[in-house]
Amino acid sequence: MKKGKIFFLWGMMVIFALFILAFPALSAKQEEKKGVAKKETKLPKYSEPFENWAKPNAKFDAFKMANMDGWDPANWKNPEGDVIKIAVFWPHSGPAAANGELGWACVSFPVYDYNQRGGIWVDGKKKKIAIYKADTMSKQDQAKKIAERMALEEKVNFIIGTSGSNLMKVANDVGNKYKVIVLNVGALSDELQNAENFGRYAFMAEASTFSVGRAMAYYYGQIRKKEKKFYILCQDYSFGRDMATGFKMGLKEYYPEAEIVGEDYHKLFITDFAPYITKIKASGAEVVWTGDWMPDATNLLKQSRQMGVTIPFANLFMDNPDFLTEVGIEGTKGLVNVKHFDHAGAAFNSEAMIRYYRAWNDQWKKFKSAPYNKPLYEHPFGTLGQWIGGTYWLLSVLERAKSTDPEKIIKIWENDVYQMVNGRLYKMRACDHKAIQGFRIAEFVPPEEQKVSFNMPPFYWYKNASGPGPSWNVPAEKVLPWMDEKLDRCKGKNAWGD
Repeated sequence: MKKGKIFFLWGMMVIFALFILAFPALSAKQEEKKGVAKKETKLPKYSEPFENWAKPNAKFDAFKMANMDGWDPANWKNPEGDVIKIAVFWPHSGPAAANGELGWACVSFPVYDYNQRGGIWVDGKKKKIAIYKADTMSKQDQAKKIAERMALEEKVNFIIGTSGSNLMKVANDVGNKYKVIVLNVGALSDELQNAENFGRYAFMAEASTFSVGRAMAYYYGQIRKKEKKFYILCQDYSFGRDMATGFKMGLKEYYPEAEIVGEDYHKLFITDFAPYITKIKASGAEVVWTGDWMPDATNLLKQSRQMGVTIPFANLFMDNPDFLTEVGIEGTKGLVNVKHFDHAGAAFNSEAMIRYYRAWNDQWKKFKSAPYNKPLYEHPFGTLGQWIGGTYWLLSVLERAKSTDPEKIIKIWENDVYQMVNGRLYKMRACDHKAIQGFRIAEFVPPEEQKVSFNMPPFYWYKNASGPGPSWNVPAEKVLPWMDEKLDRCKGKNAWGD
């Protein structure tokens, strides 16, 4: 073959090879010109749904539960000897004593479970757990006295509480001062973990107010897309005002066309809501947003229905069946409830969930004495599920740390991802000790329509009241907890804590 032909063929091969190598780049440019987005090989984890990348370090495994026969919060007896000590820091007397009764039941259930298993291996031996009522009486001075007594005299290893962010702050302050781990499962104010109040020994497994308020606003703006006129009525202290702020933040973010037609705050434990209800009636509101907890939530709903206000209350704590049945099916129909523990859809989404439910419900059927024989304690979901789950999370951390040493507890808990019995994931953000979590929004419907949620016999939550029916999940990534950038530990981190 002549040299000229060889060089010609060789040159053509080189040109062809260059064309093949360049083709993908040319195609990409053509796609960009056509408006076709360039595909990313892998998105950063904080851009993906929480459940896609957050792998749990531990989970509440219902199949490891002990035989719960014999658990009765009304007849509790502590184990003797060398024990792990937990203070149940709640109002066990006074106007909000019902919250302390609830807290005692929710903490005693996981503790009884672990004690029946033989305890937890810590500090070189297996120890059972003792719990003590630390009665705040809903008063800050009393709360400080009892918290200090628990830390200094009873030498408790942990403090768990409480209803009332003002009281939770007292527990956190005491815990941080005396190096006692404090678990918050009942107070939601964001300021509890801000730059001014943060302490390494306090952990917030409870949802925070801004996240809860934004979750409800997300539902109305991104899912329901119907009502546009909202009235805000909350309790007049940090929790109530933060609940209102969170909702307003959420409307601005997810429902800018919505309108706040009224906004009021009331003192705790009032008995006459008539002035506020009158203003709601005159405002033209289509929905009332309230963060009220009992007894205020109870009185607000009852009096509203008595005065002819039938519009929905969007709420967090207006779901106590003890008073829902008093208001009746029609009066509770249409309530819109946000919850942190629950999942949208069928409540019994696994065999583990059924096992957990029956472990609680089978015992509840045996309760003879008040208050635990009431409908409020029938189902371990909602607030009960959150407080039970938070306690299980603490005991899981303790189990993995194999020590009651606060420093070892902190090391395990920061950035820990824990899976609740129903599959919901929680992440403890390390820089400010706030839990990242999603929410469930449920519309309350009559008993015959509740089977979409209560998906096993008797196929309803409550026979004489409306209860959770159709429901929707609000993803964690849409309602990440507020982070105080003034807190040194959080500087330079994104909302996931990375």
